[in-house]
Amino acid sequence: MIEVYFKTVRDSAFNQISEIRPGSWIYAKEANLEDLTRIAEVTQIDINDLRDSLDKYELPRIEHIDDNILFFVRHPASHEFGLYTETLTMILTNSYVIAISPQRSEIIENLIASNTNLGTTQKAKLILHILLKITQDYTNSIKRVRASILGAEEPPKIVDSNSIVVLTKNEEILNQYLTSLVPMRNLLETMASGRYLNFYEADLDLLEDLMIAMHQSEDVCSVNIKSIRSLRDSYHIIFTNDVNRTIKLLTAVTIIFTIPTIVSSVYGMNVALPFQGQPYAFLLIMAITLAFSIIAVFLFRKNRWL
Repeated sequence: MIEVYFKTVRDSAFNQISEIRPGSWIYAKEANLEDLTRIAEVTQIDINDLRDSLDKYELPRIEHIDDNILFFVRHPASHEFGLYTETLTMILTNSYVIAISPQRSEIIENLIASNTNLGTTQKAKLILHILLKITQDYTNSIKRVRASILGAEEPPKIVDSNSIVVLTKNEEILNQYLTSLVPMRNLLETMASGRYLNFYEADLDLLEDLMIAMHQSEDVCSVNIKSIRSLRDSYHIIFTNDVNRTIKLLTAVTIIFTIPTIVSSVYGMNVALPFQGQPYAFLLIMAITLAFSIIAVFLFRKNRWL
């Protein structure tokens, strides 16, 4: 679905218009091949160059095609199980700014619904503003993941498999964020080099702020991944110790109960045995067996095997 918006710096809101005209902002949400075909006709970009915008696994990068600049980025989302970022493609042409999303992009729709002093004719500034919103979304999402980790952190005595599952899921989320943040940082550095765009001084300041924010998000994401791995290793050690204690206990109990088993096995043989002529042979043998068992329990307790 294609929507077209136009806004000057004097307007308070983005106005949706029916026809595409120079200076407008084209937003293709839940885009399909039909939408790409129309965009290709408007921009004169080969549709094969636009197909990557529908790839849900596309990595962030920047491309220069004739006079058009294509920005492939990713932002936090969870529309599909196991995928925590989604593709967003922005195209800067001589006449338009274009945003293509295979799903409904909350970042774009929130920007459209907001009151901002941005105009659709300020093409480079509009793209920088979208990138800044994406960076802020990453920062907020990383904070939510961190809060989820802290909320799920358990005392050592009650750590269970659910704790490991929560950590593993959050680690996967942060790994996907980091996989997008690193190439996006490279994208911003390429933009700052001036090879693709010439910025006004105010836009350069915004770009510098954006690069700083991107570095901070990347660093926070890396730190949280390290924290998760450290916590998971701690849980693994706790699980290992619990298993060792359980095996040690079961081994000790097995040895203790082996003593009466051996005695009863010996006295189950049809041969001459000690005390077989004594009237209190059974009680005597049981007493000796109990004594050996108590000695074994005492030794195991002394050595902290029980």
